[in-house]
Amino acid sequence: MIGTELLVACVVLAVTLAFGLLAHEWAHAFVLRFGAVEYTISYLPNRGRGLLGSLRSRPWAVVRPHPTGTDPPWILRAAALAPLVLAVPALGLVATGYATEGPPVVTAATVGWLACAIPSPRDFSVAFHAHRALRDSLEEYDSCSFRTD
Repeated sequence: MIGTELLVACVVLAVTLAFGLLAHEWAHAFVLRFGAVEYTISYLPNRGRGLLGSLRSRPWAVVRPHPTGTDPPWILRAAALAPLVLAVPALGLVATGYATEGPPVVTAATVGWLACAIPSPRDFSVAFHAHRALRDSLEEYDSCSFRTD
């Protein structure tokens, strides 16, 4: 019985991580769309060969904003930190005690979901240096708009 319960918890953890990864990237995209900033989402952008190569490649998903340089930096900062909102339902399960005292499957799902709610180091970099990214994109935008190719 314990072996089956552990196997099910591991499968639930893996599935929760997959859905949490999608929710993490969509949280970024939602804020960018709300702020009218163009973006692209890439899944498995540095994909290796085969299933194992795809799983070993990093990152698994990327949201790339395409700001014009005139966008306010708070939009990029909010988009970078948006995945923190994903922690709210998991923290609700923890506060009620269901995630800690409930079945191991619920604990595994909660841990996986909370792992996806943590902004990555790249997200924190964007949050702290959004003004530089906007300045660089403005310089790039200006140089492209005056080209006469």
